[in-house]
Formats: sequence, C-alpha cells, structure tokens
Amino acid sequence: MLLPSIAQAELYPSSPLSLTFLPARHSPNPNHVLLSLPLRSSPFSSISLRHHRRDFLRLRRSLLPISTQPRRFPPVSSSRTFVEHLESEASPSPEPEVGDVGGFPESEPFDSEKCFASADMKHLAAPELEVKELGELPEQWRRSKLAWLCKELPAHKLGTMVRILNAQKKWLRQEDVTYLAVHCMRIRENESGFRVYKWMMQQHWYRFDFSLATKLADYLGKERKFSKCREIFDDIINQGRVPSESTFHILVVAYLSAPVQGCLEEACGIYNRMIQLGGYLPRLSLHNSLFRSIVSKPGSFSKHFLKQAEFIFHNLVTTGLEIHKEIYAGLIWLHSYQDTIDKKRITEIRKEMQQTGFEESREVLVSILRACAKEGDLEEAKKAWYKLLRLESDLPPQAFVYRMEVYGKAGDPRKSLEIFREMKGHLGSTNVVAYHKVIEILCKAQEIELAESLVEEFISSGFKPVMPAYIDLMNMYFNLSFHDRVELAFSQCLEKCQPTRTVYSIYLDSLVKVGNLEKAGEIFGQMHENGAIGISARSCNTILSGYLQSGDFAKAEKIYDLMCRKKYDVESSLTEKIDFVLSLNKKRVKRPASPKLSKEQREILVGLLLGGLQVDLNGNGKNNMIRFEFSEKSGTHSFLKRRMYDLYHEWLHPSCKANDGSEDMPHVFFTIPHLYFSFYIDQFWPKGRSEIPKLIHRWLSPCVLAYWYMYGGHRTSAGDILLKLRGSQEGVLKVVQSLKAMLLDCRVKRKGRAYWIGFLGSNSTSFWKVVEPYILDDLKDSLRPGDETCSDKTSEAESISFESGSDTDERASDRSDDENS
Repeated sequence: MLLPSIAQAELYPSSPLSLTFLPARHSPNPNHVLLSLPLRSSPFSSISLRHHRRDFLRLRRSLLPISTQPRRFPPVSSSRTFVEHLESEASPSPEPEVGDVGGFPESEPFDSEKCFASADMKHLAAPELEVKELGELPEQWRRSKLAWLCKELPAHKLGTMVRILNAQKKWLRQEDVTYLAVHCMRIRENESGFRVYKWMMQQHWYRFDFSLATKLADYLGKERKFSKCREIFDDIINQGRVPSESTFHILVVAYLSAPVQGCLEEACGIYNRMIQLGGYLPRLSLHNSLFRSIVSKPGSFSKHFLKQAEFIFHNLVTTGLEIHKEIYAGLIWLHSYQDTIDKKRITEIRKEMQQTGFEESREVLVSILRACAKEGDLEEAKKAWYKLLRLESDLPPQAFVYRMEVYGKAGDPRKSLEIFREMKGHLGSTNVVAYHKVIEILCKAQEIELAESLVEEFISSGFKPVMPAYIDLMNMYFNLSFHDRVELAFSQCLEKCQPTRTVYSIYLDSLVKVGNLEKAGEIFGQMHENGAIGISARSCNTILSGYLQSGDFAKAEKIYDLMCRKKYDVESSLTEKIDFVLSLNKKRVKRPASPKLSKEQREILVGLLLGGLQVDLNGNGKNNMIRFEFSEKSGTHSFLKRRMYDLYHEWLHPSCKANDGSEDMPHVFFTIPHLYFSFYIDQFWPKGRSEIPKLIHRWLSPCVLAYWYMYGGHRTSAGDILLKLRGSQEGVLKVVQSLKAMLLDCRVKRKGRAYWIGFLGSNSTSFWKVVEPYILDDLKDSLRPGDETCSDKTSEAESISFESGSDTDERASDRSDDENS
C-alpha cells in the first residue's frame, strides 16, 4: 500500500483510541485528519484514562498542520552582499513565481517553505513504498502487539524506546519494524521513525530497504533535520544505490534552510553529486535557490564559490532553463571580487546579457567599477561611470570609492582626493571606507602633507576604526626612512586604539633598521607576552637579523631556539649566519622533529572541546583533525581566534595558513590529521557522539576552565558566569563534583540538549580568581564578573534562570536545541 494515500487505516485496532485518515489525494488539505473512536473495547483496559488522554493530546498535536512560517537567515552584517545592492534598485513588483530569483530582496531571504511547496516537488522521482496493514496480518497476537507498540514508542525518548524494542526482539521481524517506522511517519513523528529505523539496522535479520530509506530521508529533510537526512543519504550510497531525485532535492533545500556555518558548502556538494552521480536534471527552483544563497553572503566569502556559480550557470544553459537577469548580475558580481580579474569572462557575460535583452543595472555597473579598480583599467571605469550617471537612481557610495582606487593605480592620487571631496558633495557625507581608501592611496603615493591632514580629519570625524589609517601612515614613514615619525605614529596609535600585530611589526622593523636593538627587544617581548598580538615568523626573523648583524650571538641563539619551538622557518639570507653562530658553541642546527602537543596545548584543547569545539572524523578512525571554528559576531572569539592560530600554527593544515603577519584570519581553520588528536576525539566524541570523558576529573585545571569560559562561556548582564556543556547527565555530574572539589560552588540548569553550569553571585568571583591568570589580557575587562552591565538580552544564556529549586530542568524538551541535528 502506498504511504501517501492512507485510506481509512485503523491504526490501533486494540486500543481505546484509533485514527482514521482521509486519503490525501481526495482531501483539499492533506494535513486534515478525521479522529474517530473505535466500536470495540480494548484488551488493554487496565491502562489508566489519564494515560489515554495524554496519548490523545500528543497525537492531536502531532497531526496539526506544520507551520508555514519560513525559516530566515540572520541579517548579514557586511554591506558587501549582492542582495543588499539589488535591494535599493528593485522597484515594487508582483511577487515572483516559485523558482524566480527576481530581485533577491534582503528583507526576504531564501524561502525554503516555498521551495518545498513548489509544483516541482510533485514530479520528483521517488520509489513507492508498500506496507501491509494490520488487518492483513494473520496472527491476532501480532496485530495486538504491533498496535500497542505504535501507541507506546512515539511517546518515549530514545533510551526507553530502545529498551521497549529490545524487549520485543524475539518476535519482531523486518516487516513489523518497517510498519512501525511507517506508522511514525504517518503521524508526523519522523524523529521516532528515524530511531526505529536505526534500531532495525542493528538487527541480524536486517535487509536494506531502498523505498523505506528514501521516504524517511525525505520526511526528515522536509522537517529540516539535515544531519539525520544526510545520514540516511550516505547509508543509501554505502549500500551501492543512488538516492532518488527527491532525496537529493530535499537535502539541498534542507541545508540551504539552515543558518549554520558550513551548510552552504554541503548543499553545493549534494547539488553536484545530484548531477554527476545521479544524472538528474534539477528543477529551476533548485538552481536559483542555490545561486541565491551563494550571492546572499558577503563578497569576501562568496568569491570562493565562483566555480560553483559558474557550474550552476552552465547547467541552466545546457538544460535550456530560463536564466534570470539576476543570474548574470550575480556572476559579474562574483567575478569582480576575485583576486585576479578575468576580464574576458566578464565581457562574455555582459555580451550574453545584452543579447538576451537585459540592460545593465546599477549593481552590474558597480561590479564593473570594482573589477576596474583592481586592474587599474581607467578607460573602462570611465565608461561604466558615465552609464551609471545616466541611470535614474542615486549614486552608490561604492562607485566613488572604486573610482578613487582606479585613479590611484593610474598614478593620479590628487584626482582620487578630488573624487573623495565630490562624494561628500553628491551624497552629503562620506564614510569610513572612503576615508580608508583615500588615505591608503595618498600614503602609497607618499603625499605626506595631504595624507597627514586627511588622517587628522578622519580622527576628528569620530569614525571607527582608525587602525588602518595608522598602518598606512606608518608604512609610508618607514618606506621614507622617517623612523622618528614611525615612533610618533606608534605612540599615537597606542593612545587612540588597541594596536594589532601589524602595527607592532612595522615599529619593530623600524627599530631594527636604525639599530635600536634594546628597544626592539622590549617590543618583541611585549608581542610575545600579549596573547592577543603574539609573534610570527616575520617578527622573529626581524629581531634575529638585528642580533646577528650587531654580533649579539647569545640573544640570536635564544631567538633561534624560540623559532625552533614555534616551528618557524629561518629566512634563507640568515641561514648561513645562524649556522656560524651555532658552530661556535659546537651546536648542531636543529632539524624539524615530529611535532608533539605541549602541556599548554593539551589543556587548551580540553577546554575548547568542553566549550563545544568541533572535530572532523576520518573513515579509518586513526588520524583525525580538529576543526577550530569561531563566531564572526563574537568579540571574544575574535581575540581567541588569533591566539589559537598562533598556538597551533605548526599543526595547521597548509590550506588554512594565511600569509604571515596578515590580520585577516579565517574564522574556520583545520589541523592536519594526527594520532594525537584521535585520542581526544575518542574521549570527547566516542562513536561520533558528543560525550564527557570518564577521566574529566583529572583534566579540569585552571587553564582548562579559562579556555572553556572564553570559548563556550557567557557573562550575563547581572555579572554571573555561565558555562555551556553537552553530554550525558552522568558526565555533567562528574564535572560538577570536580568543580566542587576545587571549592567552586555552582548550579546546573538543563535547556534542550545542553546543560548550563552557573557561577552565581560570589561564586562567580571565586571562579574568576581561579581562571584570571589564564584569561587573555584583552578579554579580562569584558569577562570579569561583578557589576551589572549591558548585555545581549536575546542571547540564549540570558534566558537561563537558576531560580527554581531543582538543579536540572527536566521539563525542558530535548528537541528545543539543535533541531536540525
């Protein structure tokens, strides 16, 4: 019998409560069902009436129509997103049809509900699932037991459900368990259906059922349970089968619907396999939805998806589907953000766009100006600017900035300054980006007076940040050998803002160049001690060259030893000199040895894993890697990110290593696969699930607690300290007992699948005294407990209340958190 058309099936023939479903194909609303009471009594009359009423209410809730409110992405913080540029030019128009990317308004991000409701879904290929009904079973006892299991299983959590199924293992067959899974899908308890399916896979009589796996994966995907849908998807492939078109389609949309970092990459991967592995032709709505998700990100992020966007465009062309104007505009926008501009490809896209009859919009012209600014193409920039002037729309600020950059590269910095002044006249004001760009241009052209006056004007305007302006100014002074001005700019920078490694490095280079090695040593020591700034291979080589040139071989040898511990390479120009220094003391040049995790690295890793650090598992289970992921919106994570990047520098994968001294650190980076990491993964992620190690009481140290607090903790507006922890209740109890053994009293509250450990009132002060020595200097003011301060009231931690008498909130639903997992 087909699953979508359940025709008046008496689900509980032996229960006081049964449901009769109207066939979906005859009902105007497939979510509507008819509840009916049975005519015969139940043999399970000993069950209390309250128990029946609970089941009735639960079943009624499960049959309510699924909410049609769309899941929305959080607003993008960057102003350089394609959708925001289009928003200002889009005029009021009728709502586009399903599958239309028309306009990409920022206020209406990707609507996954419409994609699932699309007419395209009605024609996706999916296997039919046939299941026998209870009335077709010959044994009365089997019908009764199955009916009882249908009623009991959805009402329990995983542990109880597994125990019930294990108790019935002697008589259950695959056909029986398949019926249970199908029943759970019928009553919209897809989570329970997944648990039943996973239990069935562990039985010795299990045979892979492609139809059942497909239906369950599709149902989970429609509920945005992308991780469980992906698990079944991978199992289908491991069985040597190709997932159905519907599974591919739904899984892509499920990933796109989740505002979780990394889901866009997964959606692209599934989309590509849908075409290359499955040989399917995706619907227009899927092409457009994926493309829209790519261009809805900031340009610095989206530019890495250019090949994927070109692949989508190629599929649209080869399958003869309609290509919207915004697809062309989005492709040009992506090309304009590349480090190397492909002028030939941009010209081809513009030509195709004109042949189709689409006029170049404001966004396209701004993208052309951005590409011209990177290439220094003055003539093409003038053409794009004149076209922009002819459009009946306001001039975007970005256009002025790109014109300034074009003239700067053309060797006319004063024209750039003139455009900067014109910008204020046309728009009524300037912005931070314009100030940064014109100061950069003037400093590179070594227009000292103009640059200095503009920096003073910028600082007096109150715009933030001022750090880039000081960096450009110090670089100009250094290139001109005005070392006294470098020192003056560095002092002013210390007064007005928090300096970065780049500022310290420029000043260090200046001190070494003038031979002030005593001061250079002090600055290098400050960099080394300050975890938020840190040292790099560049700074080490700089101070090493100074000591070698001055003949201070003792200090040079110490710097060399430090570089060996940090796994930094010595510059080729210094290799011969350092070999000579080491030969004087009859020391051999230290060759790179196999890396080992230091005590500090091990403790910090434990703290981060307690705070929620993710891992990447390899199939062989031997060598695994650690995934360092930091929130872009968290100020604490921005400082912690730099510290972790420097601390685990020698362990990082080559693809994740940024240019030395760069301030633009990635928010996600990986280590190389190694057996050392596998040990911690086995402790914290046994069998792929997050757990608290049995030996956690031996590992909790002040350093571990400090990094747990910085990575996964929160300081509330009331001044309390909260730590988030995932794992079993027994594991959380071990952690609490260990904390109390350290004389740290705390409270525990459960919310969803996570626990919150709270240090309230004076207990937060006690906790702070323990961890303060290990907190980064730049974070101490923001993380120190005590007085009430302004905080994000919408934060998850701000909603945690420890006022109830119980230590754990058992009433919290285990589905309220990580709904997609």
